[in-house]
Amino acid sequence: MTETTVFTPPDEPAGTGERTADVLPFPLKKDTTSPAAPETPAEGVVKPGEWEAELPDTDDPEAEGLTEGATVDPPREVYPPSVAEWMEAKDKARFAVLPDWVKLPDQRKAVRRWAVRHYSAVMGYHAVRLPCIYTPKVLWYSPRGAWRWSAAIGRWVFDSEGKSLRLAAVAAEDAAEYLKLSRQRNDRVRLRGIVAAIASLVGLAAALTLYVMAPSWMLLLAVATLTTTLGAVGAPADRPLIDLAKVTFRKRRLSSDIVIRAHEAARLTSKDQSIAFPRPIGRDGDGWRVVVDLPYGRTFEDALNAHARLASGMDIAPTQLFLDKDETSGRRVSYWIADRDPLAVPSGKSPLLGATRVDFWKPFPWGVDERGNPVMATLLWLSLLVGAVPRQGKTFSARTIALAAALDPYVRLYVFDGKASPDWRRFALVAHRIAFGIVPKNGFDPVGHLLASLRELKADVEDRYHRLSELPLHVCPEGKLTPEISRDKKLNMPLTLFVIDEVQEYLQHPEHGKEILSLLVYLARVAPAVGVSVMTSTQKPDDKACPSELRDQHQARFALRVGAYQVSDTILGAGSYSEGLDASKLLKSHKGVGLLKGMSDDSGIVRTYLADGRDAERILTRAAALREAEGTLTGDAAGEAPAPEVSATILDDVAQVLGKGEAKVWSETIVDRLADLRPEAYGAWAELEPKPKAEALSNALKPFGVGTLQISRRIDGEQVNKRGIKREDLATAITQRNKKRDAG
Repeated sequence: MTETTVFTPPDEPAGTGERTADVLPFPLKKDTTSPAAPETPAEGVVKPGEWEAELPDTDDPEAEGLTEGATVDPPREVYPPSVAEWMEAKDKARFAVLPDWVKLPDQRKAVRRWAVRHYSAVMGYHAVRLPCIYTPKVLWYSPRGAWRWSAAIGRWVFDSEGKSLRLAAVAAEDAAEYLKLSRQRNDRVRLRGIVAAIASLVGLAAALTLYVMAPSWMLLLAVATLTTTLGAVGAPADRPLIDLAKVTFRKRRLSSDIVIRAHEAARLTSKDQSIAFPRPIGRDGDGWRVVVDLPYGRTFEDALNAHARLASGMDIAPTQLFLDKDETSGRRVSYWIADRDPLAVPSGKSPLLGATRVDFWKPFPWGVDERGNPVMATLLWLSLLVGAVPRQGKTFSARTIALAAALDPYVRLYVFDGKASPDWRRFALVAHRIAFGIVPKNGFDPVGHLLASLRELKADVEDRYHRLSELPLHVCPEGKLTPEISRDKKLNMPLTLFVIDEVQEYLQHPEHGKEILSLLVYLARVAPAVGVSVMTSTQKPDDKACPSELRDQHQARFALRVGAYQVSDTILGAGSYSEGLDASKLLKSHKGVGLLKGMSDDSGIVRTYLADGRDAERILTRAAALREAEGTLTGDAAGEAPAPEVSATILDDVAQVLGKGEAKVWSETIVDRLADLRPEAYGAWAELEPKPKAEALSNALKPFGVGTLQISRRIDGEQVNKRGIKREDLATAITQRNKKRDAG
């Protein structure tokens, strides 16, 4: 199989951002206070009254050295903020020559699908009713139609409409008026009688000719046409011959009358002002795009608050109406009206099923929005909080992100599940650290394992900050983690994703809950900057189960269906409800659908892809094989037991084995000495290879703030570099430990 990477978008070319002095959206400040200038100024000197920029204040120390009449470049701050932004605003105000459904292939495809769906439904509806409903109706109503037709012709021929006037003249005994009306009636009846007679003869001749000369199919067609016409005429007014097709809103054309009616029902118009349409209503994907200008004084927020009434006025479900703010005007609103509830439509299987690996440095597919456009997720430099009521797809949504991380062999995974469900079990194939539930079983304490992992990760984060700042500029130009650094096994700073589902179970632990909270707050706040992301999910996002000091550290929030708007605000952040983000409006049928905020500049709806238990197992099996091939399978997945909980005596033990006058010592040398000092505690370390041996000591000392550094030694005439520790750092750690102990 050819190896592929899922959705790795090409790098976008950066704009130049150059400003052009020849084209400005507004003029520069005009100088009206300059004294009279010589008629022929020196080159570079601006004449009084010309458009010019303000010169620096001569009292400013930074303006020293400026001489009268010297050429001065105006500071860039006096220019418009960005000509590019101004031109971009002009571009947005310009209508497209062709609508999107004509230019874009996917839009054309959507319009074709809609047209086929619409007209096939209408034709099918009438085709089914033609033989069993419409034909009997025609035969039943046609005699009545023939009578109505002949009666109408008789009234027309004999001028029945003038009878009331003639009777009124008789009642008024107005002989002159009656004679005038009688003569007029006689003339009309004579002319209309001749016309009726000629028409009857022509019709009879045409019928005889058709009967004698026309083929049978044409005769049948004529009879059917005449019978249908008579049936339509004879049908009662309340029971028309042809029924209206029972189609939903998505198969009706959206008109301006419907939109105006909706705004009137929502009380967004007044007697003096109605809405205006700056552009025509048109199809946009699987729905309609409507842009309206509200009456002056009305705003987008007014339309947002009237969302339910607008949907009712359009005769659609509220989940079919989506509002977008227009940046060009405070009263302009863009509506997208879906043909059907898009949130109840499954988003489909995850594309991760067809990928062999993922580059976690780039956005990966997480789901689609309400219009079916792909939503790409990224957890670089941020932490994510996922919240919802039970059985709304919270775990599956978070698991899809973890599956993407698993398919990048250079991402280290920590997975902890507070409810011990089967949803995360298969991550044992790839997770560096993993545990389930809070109850100890078979001598294994999952809460203790979580606590040790959090401490380990905190020490790693602190160490990363120091090591990144010490790396040479050609390796780490800006002191930040790069893809090359994260994939360098020697540096041991891979991208890390810490996943903790049902976090409230751990936070409410009677013994370790406070320390777990403190460590999670630290990691969520500090760790993303060095490539360690935290993703927590909970079904109880209240202050007791999941305190705000932890929630507020998550830069990205994802809220699936919740019970009330207050809970939605708790997950998404204060003020989200006023922005129109309310996860309580989602329905029970909207599983896996949530509101995403903070992952990008835009907030929106995400219908996350589905990867069920079997799909997850397939992906994780592939991920485990990939990690084995790359040599990045570590920790619990590789059968490497975590280092035993190191007590504070490690500092004293290391201090004891350091020789007098040794300022710097290699880590592997210290491990060998520790094994001789206390073989029952450090004997296992001494049996490791040199590099793991040094890492074991480094991991044990990290919680106490003792880092490692490169130490150079000349052995047999050759320069050898290995990692080690400084006596000074060790002494500092012992001093700080003693202070804490005394303070306690």
